[in-house]
Amino acid sequence: MTNTATELNPADTVKAVYLAAEDLKIAASILYQAYHDDPLFLDIFEAENEGYEQRLRSAIREELNAFWTAKQPMIGLFEDERLLAVACLISPNCAFGPGRFWHWRLKMLLTAGFFGTRQMVEKEQRVRDHIPHNQYHMLSFIGVHPDHQHRGLGHVLMSAVDSVMLDEPESEGVGVYVTLPKCLSFFADGHYEHVEDLEVAHITGQIMFRPRPQ
Repeated sequence: MTNTATELNPADTVKAVYLAAEDLKIAASILYQAYHDDPLFLDIFEAENEGYEQRLRSAIREELNAFWTAKQPMIGLFEDERLLAVACLISPNCAFGPGRFWHWRLKMLLTAGFFGTRQMVEKEQRVRDHIPHNQYHMLSFIGVHPDHQHRGLGHVLMSAVDSVMLDEPESEGVGVYVTLPKCLSFFADGHYEHVEDLEVAHITGQIMFRPRPQ
């Protein structure tokens, strides 16, 4: 594990830190479980066709590798040495755009397929086009291990996301695209405001934005 992003009260056993390379495999597993039934990913990676699980696993793995290569913030909640939850952000003003790097696109094409890769790129670009800000963080992934849900870890993770955003003075806030209805109240509780509904890959989701506190 690397630098600390934010920490809870020392009396607690959970801490939020930036992920290290050796954490990526477990992080990918947590995110796979978090997004397995997400309507957007079910559509993008063609859940009705054989091989959906493999395509989704491959896409998440390649995304995390690209985040690591580009030094984008990936936060994990740890209890002792066990990773319990993950959030991945894209920083403002970075070259880590929807197209990623050529090697990322090649690997995605080989593992997740042409259709899935194209839809992933188009999804992020369309969401960005509809966020009414120029300098902001994008929350790309967030997930809590199924065995540790309902412990309030999601809210702890969101506090860590806020800390990352506040550490960059130019950031106007954090944007996210929500496609699971049950998650809307979670983000609303975290002071994310509804921007607009947006249809991507036949799925209608909500763009939400957490403005930087004044």
